[in-house]
Amino acid sequence: MNSSIANKDVAAHLHSYTNLAQSGQVEPLVIVQGDGIHVIDEKGRRFIEGMSGLWCASLGFSHPRLIAAATKAMQTLPYYHTFYHRTNSAVAQLAERLLEVAPVPMGKVFFASSGSEANDSAAKMVWYYHNAIGKPLKKKIIARRNAYHGVTAVAASMGGLASNHNDFDLPIAPRFLHTDCPHHYRYGLAGESEEAFATRLAQVLEEQILAEGPDTVAAFIAEPVMGAGGVIVPPAGYFEKVQAVLRKYDILMIADEVICGFGRTGNMFGSTTFNIQPDILTCAKGLSSAYMPISAVMVSAKVYEAIAANSGRHGTFGHGYTYSGHPVAAAVALEVLKVYEDDNILARCRDLAPRFGGALRSLLERRFVGEARTVGLVGAIELVQDKVSRASFAPDRKAGAKLAQYALEEGLIVRPLGDTIALCPPLIIDAAQIDEMFSRFNRALDRLESELS
Repeated sequence: MNSSIANKDVAAHLHSYTNLAQSGQVEPLVIVQGDGIHVIDEKGRRFIEGMSGLWCASLGFSHPRLIAAATKAMQTLPYYHTFYHRTNSAVAQLAERLLEVAPVPMGKVFFASSGSEANDSAAKMVWYYHNAIGKPLKKKIIARRNAYHGVTAVAASMGGLASNHNDFDLPIAPRFLHTDCPHHYRYGLAGESEEAFATRLAQVLEEQILAEGPDTVAAFIAEPVMGAGGVIVPPAGYFEKVQAVLRKYDILMIADEVICGFGRTGNMFGSTTFNIQPDILTCAKGLSSAYMPISAVMVSAKVYEAIAANSGRHGTFGHGYTYSGHPVAAAVALEVLKVYEDDNILARCRDLAPRFGGALRSLLERRFVGEARTVGLVGAIELVQDKVSRASFAPDRKAGAKLAQYALEEGLIVRPLGDTIALCPPLIIDAAQIDEMFSRFNRALDRLESELS
């Protein structure tokens, strides 16, 4: 490796979500700069960041208003905590603003630093709440297979991805359960409509709740669109049918809006897009456009009032983080929300979604593309060996990884999730840039088809 930074990285850095056995064999991609929808590596190569980093840089890179907000906040109050009734101007304003834009009426907002911490906190609040209301057996949380909710021990347990469980001794049993993944293309029966599929999944969920005992099931957690599990867009009527079951058995609904929140689906929250009415909502990523680490948990008035009363009995609510409500992160997030409003980002997303979705769906004409899934400005294609049988490629063919590498060589960063390839560009992308992104992606597909054929 010619790069001194790459050599230092290989020698000292333990990477997230990486095949560590290949460290030293694969040269790290050293990103040194970003502007707009592009990032630049140390060799001067310019890439369209087709994944907004990790689904998060919704306003792109080097946005001047966000840099200015962070600079001013750093100069004013670089840190303070929110324990023991302490606060700061930015976090108080941010909490107020989040309650104003919430998809349903919410009571209070708790802050953390990542989506994983937010979902971990949500689970703890669910347990605390049920103890507070005299239902100590009501503790199980149901998620979906292939769901992703983070990587802390609790959040990873709620998730349904084997790679997050293997040899970490997860999930922590028996409080975490998993129900069917709502992926119609893969799991729908022959001739089964999306709505019939959704009905069947809701029935399966109800049967599972009855088998466990409704008095033991506390909450159901779901991403409006499943992100790391493959950009799974829910089938028609799915959340309406699921929530009817939850209400029947007094089970809390947690909406994991870490990826979908703040315009990604064309509305401020995916809950609005898919008619979800959460009791608890978690968000991160787009909250600060990833410029500062911050996340939030919004809880309904019902949940908050029970938690508050219980903390009175104990003398404290024994949960929180050193960086909860960090004044610099909160100031940046507050400015991000202002930019979304000032620049009409939601309308922009809705206007560009047909162009983005149309370009993505046009890839269904390609030989090895079995399905295209899209809503707003997030989408994915699923590679298959045979489109008629929907047979997948053998894992050792590494079709998805190869396509991602070809895309990189064409100047486009995408994310392979197995043989599903995700696209989640910054919301500031324009029509010409969408066209260029898919032009590069098509060239990468040309190369993949040539090799696999």
